Amino acid sequence: MSTTSAVKTGGVLGTACVSTFIVNVNTSAVSILLPSISADLGASLAVLQWAVTGYMLVGAATIVTSGALGDVFGRRRVFVLGLGLFVVSCVLIALAPGGWMVVVGRVVQGAAGAAILAAGLSLLSVVTEGPAQMRSVAYWGAAAAAGAAAGPVLGGVLNEAAGWQGLFWIAAAVAAACVPWAVRTVPESRDPDRPRSIDVPGTLLVACVLAPFVFAMTKGSDWGWWSVPTVVCLAVTALAAIAFPVVERRMAAPLVDLRLLRNPVLVGATLAILIGAGAIAGLSFLISLYFQDPATFGMSSLLAGLACLPVAALVVAVAPAVTPLAHKFGPRPVIVAGFVLMTAGFAVLAVIRASWSYWAILPSLLGIAVGLGLSNGPASALSTSAVRDEDVGAASGVSNMARYVGGAVLTAVVAGIYSSVTATRTATGGAPADALATGFGRASLALAIFSAAGVLLGMLAARRTHRGVAAERVSATAAVAHTVPVPR
Repeated sequence: MSTTSAVKTGGVLGTACVSTFIVNVNTSAVSILLPSISADLGASLAVLQWAVTGYMLVGAATIVTSGALGDVFGRRRVFVLGLGLFVVSCVLIALAPGGWMVVVGRVVQGAAGAAILAAGLSLLSVVTEGPAQMRSVAYWGAAAAAGAAAGPVLGGVLNEAAGWQGLFWIAAAVAAACVPWAVRTVPESRDPDRPRSIDVPGTLLVACVLAPFVFAMTKGSDWGWWSVPTVVCLAVTALAAIAFPVVERRMAAPLVDLRLLRNPVLVGATLAILIGAGAIAGLSFLISLYFQDPATFGMSSLLAGLACLPVAALVVAVAPAVTPLAHKFGPRPVIVAGFVLMTAGFAVLAVIRASWSYWAILPSLLGIAVGLGLSNGPASALSTSAVRDEDVGAASGVSNMARYVGGAVLTAVVAGIYSSVTATRTATGGAPADALATGFGRASLALAIFSAAGVLLGMLAARRTHRGVAAERVSATAAVAHTVPVPR
């Protein structure tokens, strides 16, 4: 490799990994910081919940569009713009005078994070190929996983040392430092064969499908499930969902290639990815609130972050074992086993009592972590191995969108259940600790039901896939939050 080529590869890999790490740190740390933000700004947790779901909603709507923008206008340009927007979002959040400004900053951050992840991976796929590309993706995946694992702890440490704003100031500084690094070392690239049009209508329709649905799931118990606002939200979701395929058929470069949705393996794998990503996002939201509530464990943000660390670390630790298991048994048993473990873990948490200690809860959390580690890699691999080589990028985009959709929807579902059940039990005279435990249990029951559906989807997704092809791709996706086209 020439010196110039090495500099280019090192610049892309370095900036992609550092930026991905800081994006994932922010993503996983925010739930831990919500109680502190609420106390400092006087904002309700019902409002601040949108700091999580709003981020996911915007990410879902823009992740594929960000990749398309990079293909048309330049991947480095979109990457650098994403970094700049990320800096702006961090400053908005750190200077927020109230809860809604935090939400606005996180919404902006959702678009920025999607641009950074999509463009960064595209740049990696352009400057590397073959084994080098696989190694680069593995490094990128390790950075993503490390950021997700470290986020709650780093958020807790910075919160205790400098206040909750400290995380966002440091993230802004790191992202700002990546801008000149990327400009100096990352080569620009485009896809000259791609149509120049961008599917803006498709992006807007995805937002119109998701946002009203999340509003309905979050506020339905307060509004009434048959109230006019709830029905209107669900009607808008339904109409947008019907309009989406009609509009996509007319687009030169559609957001989603509808032809792929006729592939049952891809659909099953994508739904499995959605459920897995949503379940862990919903669980992270629940335990961050439950662990820090004075009526339950009363942990500080640092202790809560440390309490979450075994879960994130075990997901990462399980990843290396996934590929050998998929090679030996095939992807279907591994995916199904993962969702069985997740279902069992959530089922145990569904009967939680106020008297349970952290150590009584931990085994279930670890079981869920192992289950997610087992299901995530094979499902991600199947989503790309089930299609032709020329469709791998499009299939990857669909699975990326599914992760955001799952996080937004299931976080909204469990947040709505947790708050409404807790409020109802408290209003009827229940002790605060008992009310919170009941709310946690009902939300966990919902996650158990979704995970049980994942068992069936895992069986469907792997039924028609050759063991060898799918297992080969597990190695590139086992610890990766987003996949990229890789050669067979």
